[in-house]
Amino acid sequence: MRAVAILYEAEMKGQPPVVVLDGLAVAPDQLTAELVTGVADHVAELDARIDGLLREDWRPDRVALLDRLVLRTAGYELDHRPEVPTGAIINEAVELAKQFGGTDRSYVFVNGVLSAWAEGRFDATSSTSP
Repeated sequence: MRAVAILYEAEMKGQPPVVVLDGLAVAPDQLTAELVTGVADHVAELDARIDGLLREDWRPDRVALLDRLVLRTAGYELDHRPEVPTGAIINEAVELAKQFGGTDRSYVFVNGVLSAWAEGRFDATSSTSP
C-alpha cells in the first residue's frame, strides 16, 4: 500500500517517484523502496504492457490513476519478483483496488488485467505453466 501511496504522491506533485521517496521524513521499509524505484525504472514498459492487455475498445486514458498505479506495482512484482507467489500479488492488488480504486468495480478490472498478465508472463518466460 505504501508504495502505491508514494507513487500517487509523485503523480500529484509531478515529481519523479524517487524524489518523493528521498524526501520522506521517515524512510520506508526496503520492500516499499524497491517497489517505488522498480516501478519508476520500468514505467514505460509497465504502461505498454497494461495498454496491451486492455480490450480493443478501451482507451488507456480511461484507466483511473489509482487503478493504473496498482497495476504498475503489481505488474512490476509479477515481472521482477518471481519469489512472490502470483496469487499473493494479484490478491493484494485486488484488495487495494477494492479500497482505493477509481470505481466501484476497479477490483474486477484489476483482477482481469493482472490475470491476463500472469498468464502471458508464464507463456513468455517458461515452456510450462505452473
